[in-house]
Amino acid sequence: MQTITITRTQNPKEKPQGDKLPFGVYTTDHMFLMDYTEGQGWHDARIVPYAPFQIDPSCMVLHYAQEIFEGMKAYYGVDGKVRLFRPSENFKRMNFSAERLVIPAVDVDFCVEAVKTLVDVDRDWIPTAPNTSLYIRPFVFATDNHIGVHASHSYLFAIILSPVGPYYPTGLDPVKIMIEQEDVRAVRGGTGFTKCGGNYAASLRAGDRAEKKGYSQVLWLDGVEQKYIEEVGSMNVLFKINGEVVTPALLGSILPGITRKSCLELLRSWGVPAIERRISVDELIACAKDGSLEEAFGSGTAAVVSPIGELIYGEDEYVIGNGGIGELTQKLYDNLTGIQWGRIPDPFGWTVVVE
Repeated sequence: MQTITITRTQNPKEKPQGDKLPFGVYTTDHMFLMDYTEGQGWHDARIVPYAPFQIDPSCMVLHYAQEIFEGMKAYYGVDGKVRLFRPSENFKRMNFSAERLVIPAVDVDFCVEAVKTLVDVDRDWIPTAPNTSLYIRPFVFATDNHIGVHASHSYLFAIILSPVGPYYPTGLDPVKIMIEQEDVRAVRGGTGFTKCGGNYAASLRAGDRAEKKGYSQVLWLDGVEQKYIEEVGSMNVLFKINGEVVTPALLGSILPGITRKSCLELLRSWGVPAIERRISVDELIACAKDGSLEEAFGSGTAAVVSPIGELIYGEDEYVIGNGGIGELTQKLYDNLTGIQWGRIPDPFGWTVVVE
């Protein structure tokens, strides 16, 4: 395993004050970097002061979008310990994305150690107010300077940190979601199952339309028939229908979310039926009309669990339950965040303490 060299900043930044942290605005004093060179592999692992990158105008990532990223968090626990949540799963997924984007794989165990080391260096940046955390953004991008469509021969792996509050300023208040009928996000055989920037760029237009109508996110339909539910904006989506939790199956166009996986494992441990299958928009709307759609929520690292209180499909609006957070959604949120912040025991071994 490589050695990580550490160069500490001589000009520390002023840390944000108060407990009203915005999401993704501030960055800490340091970042992790590691280079890839064809024939040499990954090398020169280092923690250095946070600073802009200097890249050539012909850098391939600017033209052909060969890049991938991940998102995770560090939590300052009630016992004073700092915890990561299932970090190995993030780097396994990063390698899943890397294979599709023709990017060299990373060593999962080494990347977890890199995160732990960087978080420890910037430990003073971890916020301690309720519902705050340190967001962790690992990413890899092509660095060859060449105007030509092919995979790069060199890459930069980086990790940056950001102290954050809740993803939605309204916290756990239910959000309103618009079912998108024009644009599509991904198709099977494409990059929908990866975490790459192009997927998010493709979602922006529909997201803007939804925001102008007063909705928080877009619920995507499949890219072929525009008939089956896929995911919500930056989150996976789950529905409680007649006592069962149903979530779209991973068929190659949906991100395999780590929070989604954790929700399913928690539900099954409680004896709640949790089913992965295709669900059509017609079925969903029929359930919303007859009341059998009891709860709906998104799941993801940024928001953890985000209850959905209302859906709009075409010109029609459907309130889910009573428009508030459902009992099962609340239980999932309480248990996930309880494990993450160390408020309750972790029977699954999901957390990793940063010593």
